[in-house]
Amino acid sequence: MFTPATADQRFVLDHVVGIADLAATERFAAASDDVVDAVLEGVGQLAAGEWAPLLRTGDTVGAKWTPDGVVMPEGFVKAYHDYVEGGWGTIGVPEEFGGQGLPFAIQTAVLDTLGSANMGFALAPTLTVGAIEALAHHGSPAQQAQYLPHLATGEWTGTMNLTEPQAGSDVGALRTQAKPLGDGKWSIKGTKIYISFGDHDMAPNIVHLVLARTPGAPAGTKGISLFLVPKYRLNADGTPGAFNDVRVVSIEHKMGLHASPTCVLSFGDNDDCIGELIGGEFGGIRAMFTMMNNARLNVGLQGVQVAEAATQAAVGYALDRVQSPRAGSGNAEPVKIVEHPDVRRMLLRMKAQTQAARALVYYAASQVDRATLGQAGGQERLDILTPLAKAHGTDIGNEVASLGIQVHGGMGYIEETGAAQFFRDARITPIYEGTNGIQAADLVGRKLGLDNGGVFARLIADMRAEAEDVALRTLIDTCDEIGRGMAGLSADDKLAASYPFLTMLSVAVCGWLMERSGRIAATAEGDRAYLSMKVAAARFYVAQIVPEALGLKAAAMAKADVLYSVTAEAFAA
Repeated sequence: MFTPATADQRFVLDHVVGIADLAATERFAAASDDVVDAVLEGVGQLAAGEWAPLLRTGDTVGAKWTPDGVVMPEGFVKAYHDYVEGGWGTIGVPEEFGGQGLPFAIQTAVLDTLGSANMGFALAPTLTVGAIEALAHHGSPAQQAQYLPHLATGEWTGTMNLTEPQAGSDVGALRTQAKPLGDGKWSIKGTKIYISFGDHDMAPNIVHLVLARTPGAPAGTKGISLFLVPKYRLNADGTPGAFNDVRVVSIEHKMGLHASPTCVLSFGDNDDCIGELIGGEFGGIRAMFTMMNNARLNVGLQGVQVAEAATQAAVGYALDRVQSPRAGSGNAEPVKIVEHPDVRRMLLRMKAQTQAARALVYYAASQVDRATLGQAGGQERLDILTPLAKAHGTDIGNEVASLGIQVHGGMGYIEETGAAQFFRDARITPIYEGTNGIQAADLVGRKLGLDNGGVFARLIADMRAEAEDVALRTLIDTCDEIGRGMAGLSADDKLAASYPFLTMLSVAVCGWLMERSGRIAATAEGDRAYLSMKVAAARFYVAQIVPEALGLKAAAMAKADVLYSVTAEAFAA
């Protein structure tokens, strides 16, 4: 049974995000304690009461393609409408666009709860958040007035359309065409693949944000523009009208996330697909990264979601499953497997990693709010944390989901228990929205050099000023040494070391936040069971996971020559 992680969310909002500091500003004054508590409690009720019960149906039945479009499993349409009616999509949207204007960190907590209950389902509002961001930053006043109020409530959903059969991570290779019609409108023609929630029957309209090339556009990413392409064109009164020649050709048969239809979309089969330019011609990459950076944080959050769900399932099983007594206990009676040391090790690791990932992603989310407020250092701290949150958050999601299967033993490998679903659902997260290897390349190739290394140096200084554990301080110092040394390396050598370095730096940030959380929990008043687990998880993280990251130093200092010491053909030997 799913239980919202309200206590940990509230703790992280208080002691990692600093929600009280945000609420002290005019922009976020509405984020009072009672409002935050009401939001967490309310979305928890929706998630536990309506979204979580649909988890298995979403997996076993899944979204279905029909000639008339994608049909969601029974119960999804009502659950989504209740989400819309409850105003949950409006949480972090500015008031001028029809939202409640609460901090992005609160919106993050809402999506955390919904996704922990049903990760595949939660992709629909998650993607809409990205579309809102793009339009809020790059849309014209007319586009914002027409579309944002409907997207803010979730009445209409949004998608991102980047990938094509020949253009995955290499976005510059896309071929979708946009031709001017002479009235400010554009004719869109092309095919997009891997479009999550590209079609469904939960909303009367779907707003596609589509990357395309205009006539005579420069090659590569410089020639890309972004277009708004609704599934249905708008009538004069703003309601959905004529079909806009956007067809769902098929949906993918996937390893997991069966509740999220991954669509192949064809635009303009009948030369009757009309779009509007967003942000100016050739401004597609800039607008795309507004969507992508938001999406990358939310994909990192998916790692938290699946880790939370897998941990709850494993704990529930361990508290119920009875087997032989623990060796050396002197007890002849069978005991619950939670009493066995190795099971406790796995459960505590799952708890610690889940809480660490939540702290990392929420901390990054708080920098979105500080950047919105114009606070010094907010945007630059967000820039360096984004690849960490996306890559490490999803790595943790996969590790914890795998451990959850192990805790279940043989039953974990049986689909009926549901433990395997978490792992199947999690596996895509290190791949989409920029593979984790791309996140590592971004870290060493761009983010370490921001402000001539000053952004990285300030992060290191903040961690050093607070860290107490010897191993944690050693890890921070080692990250500093390797990070500063990156400046003198060739591009290939940087990339060869990038992934282990990203992991080391991510663990350092998580260790810093977990150690702080453990200190606070040790003296805090409240739920003693929760607080004692918080202290134990922090101790476990610093004592066991931080030293593991130190073991990556050799890999993080390795050169690229070993990777190229054989021919490409030799890999097939």
